[in-house]
Amino acid sequence: MKILIVEDEKLLAETLQTLLEARGFETEAVYDGEDGLSYAETGVYDLLILDVMLPRRDGLEIARALRRAHVPTPILMLTARGALEDRVGGLDAGADYYLTKPFDTRELLACVNALLRRQGGQVDELVLGNTALDLSACLLRCGGREVRLSAREFDVMRFLMQERGRVLSKELILEKVWGYDSNAVENHVEVYVGFLRKKLASIGSDVRISAIRRLGYHLEVEGHAETAAD
Repeated sequence: MKILIVEDEKLLAETLQTLLEARGFETEAVYDGEDGLSYAETGVYDLLILDVMLPRRDGLEIARALRRAHVPTPILMLTARGALEDRVGGLDAGADYYLTKPFDTRELLACVNALLRRQGGQVDELVLGNTALDLSACLLRCGGREVRLSAREFDVMRFLMQERGRVLSKELILEKVWGYDSNAVENHVEVYVGFLRKKLASIGSDVRISAIRRLGYHLEVEGHAETAAD
């Protein structure tokens, strides 16, 4: 799961990154509201941790702008302002939870996990056709067969399975899996899709990664989908 931290106190941002990455999350941090909005608008993050008092654009403005743009990313808002009207204002702006500084790290982690569970981010496996992706063990399973995925293969497969109803462009897969600022190119996506196709075939999966020319990739269950161009 990928978390964007928008916090102008760099020491706090780094502390949050260390805390979350130790629990297996991927994180990126930016330090002002303008960059925060630009990053968050990509929609590639599973959660946004957002400070209220930011330079260039405050957290309330960012939350409102994201909700107007129909970006559904859950927002955990952090602030030193603890008055009732401040909490109400944050929730009205589009935040899903409002945490007052200073906060206990246990409460922060509980909030993060609760928000991710709410959007289905904490299930144990994803299933399509006769195939399951084990989210805790990074395994693809089909019947009695299984194959282990590398970290990058797992991230690509998870994204495809989570968004099984959509055609995902190579650019979007790059942003979601490799990161907004990555130097990876579209050929990286093609290579890992090739790896995954071989592993799906090796366990007798009826799931296929189909390509639609100039649009991207999507998953199909053999015998239940239209033919797509490779």
